[in-house]
Amino acid sequence: MVQFASQPSTSPQAITPFAAQLQAPLAKLPISVLQVNLGRKCNLACTHCHVEAGPKRTEELSPEVCEQLVELIRRFPQVATVDLTGGAPEMNYGFRPLVEAAGAAGKTVMVRSNLTIFFEPGYEDLPEYFARHQLKVVASLPCYLEDNVDKQRGSGVYSQSIQALQELNALGYGQDPNLELDLVYNPPVPRRDRFSLTPDQAKLQQDYKAYLQEHFGIIFNHLFTITNLPIGRVKQYLQAKDLYWPYLKFLESNHNGGTVPHLMCRNQLSIDYLGNVFDCDFNQMENVPARLPNGEALTVQKLLNAREIDLLQTIQTRPFCYGCTAGSGSSCGGALI
Repeated sequence: MVQFASQPSTSPQAITPFAAQLQAPLAKLPISVLQVNLGRKCNLACTHCHVEAGPKRTEELSPEVCEQLVELIRRFPQVATVDLTGGAPEMNYGFRPLVEAAGAAGKTVMVRSNLTIFFEPGYEDLPEYFARHQLKVVASLPCYLEDNVDKQRGSGVYSQSIQALQELNALGYGQDPNLELDLVYNPPVPRRDRFSLTPDQAKLQQDYKAYLQEHFGIIFNHLFTITNLPIGRVKQYLQAKDLYWPYLKFLESNHNGGTVPHLMCRNQLSIDYLGNVFDCDFNQMENVPARLPNGEALTVQKLLNAREIDLLQTIQTRPFCYGCTAGSGSSCGGALI
């Protein structure tokens, strides 16, 4: 069920540090996932975007860092999944070289797509490209109703998203076991101090599947529910409304220790367009680098120089980590328990 709580005004001092909540450092596990943020360029500027991506952003991967990432992908067989995100990852330099290098190395390749990119000039071939390379598509559709989607992502986004999903279905996505299509639900950004957690993922998935099948003939594999963390544009909005600390306190008050063993940061490296390494995408956006035991910030070049990918021992945590452990938990793969 969705949980609601009205929170009084609070302050930084009222938030229990995440590491203190766990009563021990959060340990890194062997790395099996590389998530690469290719840059901030995007054809949309969504209100819930923690990356603060948009059409006016120009930051993107360089050829040098792209070559380093290709070598990293080839060198470490233990990495099973390469997860490409952005911005719109398809718009940023290095997308296709990384797709093809990861595919040639036998990795599962995942692309986090906003779907509307299919209709931008020069990107019309993307559905066929995705299918040809058997990319796992994780697509943002923050609601199955048009009005809610367009409010979060912009006018006309819903209709383009529906058309894009139908194109992917026509290519076999959602039906062929090698062509997985997953959708992502994000709740609306909190607009007053009556906050809510994401709905039950399994129940909401049923609702999505029934509505999209009945109205548009669309089928997909899984729905992921992802909590809005107080970073990026969500953080800016909450701060403007004096809701930032109350929202953090709400997330802390719903901390569920049972989610901790499944946190995505434990077996993942998040890499930015400059080649810096982070424990997760959220730490990346808040500029909290992954650190070696000696305190040095980690980079892709340091991984290559060491010829070792499991250099990290503990994960850097901050109060916004409660967003991943509240309720049923939240990650780039949806609910954790």
